[in-house]
Amino acid sequence: MVTELIKKHEGFEGMPYNDSLGFPTIGYGTKLPITEEEAEILLEYRLKRMIRELIQKESFFEKLPEDAQKVIADMTYQLGVGGVLKFKKMWTALKKGDYKKAADEMLDSRWAKQTPNRAKELAEIMRSL
Repeated sequence: MVTELIKKHEGFEGMPYNDSLGFPTIGYGTKLPITEEEAEILLEYRLKRMIRELIQKESFFEKLPEDAQKVIADMTYQLGVGGVLKFKKMWTALKKGDYKKAADEMLDSRWAKQTPNRAKELAEIMRSL
């Protein structure tokens, strides 16, 4: 397959580097900057992977209303699975169907202090359920 041949010749770099002509490059010889379409493909791939991991660790996620799933998925994309699992009081509230309490717990965090606009918007979505 051609992809294997390209991988062999290009090699993989997970961090940006300058190629032999001095162009900023990443991955298997992908020149930077990438297009918005490429970024969307990467976003979708990473989000799906994170959600699969989240479901493995907290299967209750799939039982949540769609908007609650969106909120938790957004948080997971920003914080990682391990980070969002640390919101133990939020998860307890979600399991009880207490979305207002879950929103309060989201806002009572270092995350909310670090990214207040995002946290407030996501908490309002959660609170509206």
